[in-house]
Amino acid sequence: MTLSKLVLRSMRKNLKHYYLYFFALIFSVTLCFSFTTLRYNPTVQEALKESGTASAGFGAGGYILYFIVTFFVLYANHLFMKRRSKEFGLFQLIGMTKGLVVRLIALENIILFVLAISLGMIIGFFSSRLFAMILIKMLEVDMIVHLSFSQEAFKQSVIIFSILLVVILLQMTWLIRSVSLLSLFTAAKTTDERVKRFSIFHMVMGLLGLLLIVYGYYQSTLLFDAGKSDLFNNLFLHMLIILGTTILGTYFVFRYSVALIMNMLRGSKKGHLNITDVLAVTPIMHRMKGNSKSLTLITVLTGLSVGITSLSYISYYSSETNARQSSPYDYILLNNQGIEFLDRLTLENIEYEKETYDIASVMLDIKDLVDDNLKNSPLFSEETTTPVIPLSQFQQVEPSIQLKEGEAFVTSYVNILSEILPLKKEQNIVVSLGGKDVSLFIKDIREDYLLSSRAMYGGPILVVPDKLFEEINTANEQHEIYSQIGINLVHEEDMPKAEEIYSSLAEERQVVLNDKNYTQSSYEQLRENNIAIFGLTIFITAFLGLAFLLTTGSILYFKQMAEAEEEKASYMILRKIGFSSSQIMKGIYAKQAFNFGVPLIIGLLHSYFAVKSGWWLFGTELVAPLVITMCLYVMMYVIFMILSIGYYKRVIRESL
Repeated sequence: MTLSKLVLRSMRKNLKHYYLYFFALIFSVTLCFSFTTLRYNPTVQEALKESGTASAGFGAGGYILYFIVTFFVLYANHLFMKRRSKEFGLFQLIGMTKGLVVRLIALENIILFVLAISLGMIIGFFSSRLFAMILIKMLEVDMIVHLSFSQEAFKQSVIIFSILLVVILLQMTWLIRSVSLLSLFTAAKTTDERVKRFSIFHMVMGLLGLLLIVYGYYQSTLLFDAGKSDLFNNLFLHMLIILGTTILGTYFVFRYSVALIMNMLRGSKKGHLNITDVLAVTPIMHRMKGNSKSLTLITVLTGLSVGITSLSYISYYSSETNARQSSPYDYILLNNQGIEFLDRLTLENIEYEKETYDIASVMLDIKDLVDDNLKNSPLFSEETTTPVIPLSQFQQVEPSIQLKEGEAFVTSYVNILSEILPLKKEQNIVVSLGGKDVSLFIKDIREDYLLSSRAMYGGPILVVPDKLFEEINTANEQHEIYSQIGINLVHEEDMPKAEEIYSSLAEERQVVLNDKNYTQSSYEQLRENNIAIFGLTIFITAFLGLAFLLTTGSILYFKQMAEAEEEKASYMILRKIGFSSSQIMKGIYAKQAFNFGVPLIIGLLHSYFAVKSGWWLFGTELVAPLVITMCLYVMMYVIFMILSIGYYKRVIRESL
């Protein structure tokens, strides 16, 4: 028989083994080719031409995707080789040399790769249009997406998977040539390392794992605590400590804590184990030592993926709020420049409302508004330049608010600084007024959006009685931006025409700030810019998150398939002594709930504390983006668990 006929016969006989590996290859090629095709799609390039980071984002995302795919395919190949090890031993037993066996496996893999790359590229080519439509929708661009075959995407995919094929062939060659004939026959029966006995050491290490995770979570809450004077000098070290303790704690939990808890649970039964205990508690306890590394990796990847996706979604979700913080009104005119914009709106019969602010500035001493433990923060500065507006003009926003002589309040303190350096109300502060100090009682700390972000120096606004404002305006140096007119449209449908007028008067609206010309953007322009930047970011991170999710879910599924095959003899015995399929499945349900649920729950906890530590750096909304992202991950894991349970049902049904 020729080698080619032997290869074809071998592949036909091993379809039950190949389909899993073949799926992994097709899935990997589809992801890579659809992503690279999307990158070079003319419609997508046109939609992203204004974004200077698009190419870098796709490039970085591509490298991460290649890493995910390589890891996934190598794991699937390892599982595939283990399941066929006995067959490789038989080949050698009938007289085939190791070199001939290597050639046989190499030829099989080349055929598989060619078929997988072909099918994966076809699927990836058509699915790229779906991904492109999603991206265009997220960018809020009105364009028709056309399918476009990219030679560059084709070339990159072929190069990547050719390299991966070479790595896999080297991996298989090393395995065939380095192991003995006996080990090939026993490899498929080799189970994960099992726990034989428990000791004080296991108890200590199990408790240490839980404490390390709790310590990592606690430190994450202090990551941006400005009360620590050396915090920002050692931020990177602080992050490494959190990451290290959390990962090590996760490993100890899976390596020691889980098995110890299961052993205690089994011991509490005092020898009276039911079928669920036999099929769930005992296998989990004994396999946890061997599974700890893979479960730790899956948990950490899940936490990382959920965290990054959530932070990106927070940025995208907060695009409108961030734009409104930078431009509190639909349109802003600074220093009375471009006042003809109002005349043009009237001429076009566009109804609007306007609010006018006069702006002064003071050197504000805020040391009495912060907690004592924050006064040593490197962010803390006792005197800061702060814009001031009169109470009468603030009453355009809140007519009912009043101030007595010697009173004031702070508003617009809503940015990142407010999270790191919170202020206290009902305290006295000192302002500098023409060389003398004046004491003011801060009545309240508010969050109103009033002035353009360029008029605020990144800090809050001080609102004072009109008389004091006049004194400040006379005595102190003039604020760089000394007036602002805020315009809001009455009817939203007038926005396109108003945007056109506002853009046409860009030159007339220019003001000089720090010896440079500055032109204020409208709220809609800022919102669209945010959507363009964060829309691409959330798309790439969500795509990579999907790849991470499918990879980790598939690895768990493949692992459960392997365990089901190993435990098939046990199911056969249980069926022969009278247990029904439904009784056996109760234990399987509990086992699968643990195998999929525990890594997911711990991963979600990791991501929650990671996101909670600094989410405000990315946007203004935490709950909705985080909950939506987590729910999507839970749904996908449930699907993989259902598939795994279905496979176990088939194995149990076929065990008799």
